Amino acid sequence: MTSPRRSDATRTAILDAARERFAADGYERATIRAIARDAGIDPSMVMRYYGNKEGLFAAASTFELELPELGALPAQHAGAALVAHFLDRWERDEVLTGLLRVGVTNEAGAERMRAVFAEQLRPVTAGVCPDPAEAPRRAGLVASQILGMALTRYVLRLPPLVEMSREDIAAWLGPTVQRYLTAETP
Repeated sequence: MTSPRRSDATRTAILDAARERFAADGYERATIRAIARDAGIDPSMVMRYYGNKEGLFAAASTFELELPELGALPAQHAGAALVAHFLDRWERDEVLTGLLRVGVTNEAGAERMRAVFAEQLRPVTAGVCPDPAEAPRRAGLVASQILGMALTRYVLRLPPLVEMSREDIAAWLGPTVQRYLTAETP
């Protein structure tokens, strides 16, 4: 029988390998066999712990955005702070980039991305917008800017955005996100 510590180490190795493989290859091209090989285990172990590729993807794409408490900031700085936070979060690891790549081509990935933003971004938005009932719409608008920037900077790697400093991106994008968060409804 596998000891709990070895089981935890195996699960961690599988999830680490899956995150890297999904980020590099996307959902469709990533295989259980390749992930198992990267983790140094037999493919049957992946199936044992996660059931199938979709279950593995769901486990590998679970993460926290670790959003700042925007209500604690001066209201006029919330947009720039949120953009800077997302840049930090995006550059910390490949999980969010991998999820974005998969979400564009796969319904399971798109659903996971929708859930992350609904569960984590919407409540933060509700805390600063003038009418909390508008939080879903405003969170969607914020996500459109953040995800658009991430797609062009981290996935498509458009040279002008890759070359921009993080401070410049926050300065350009922050006012738009700020408007989505706090402006009166047009």
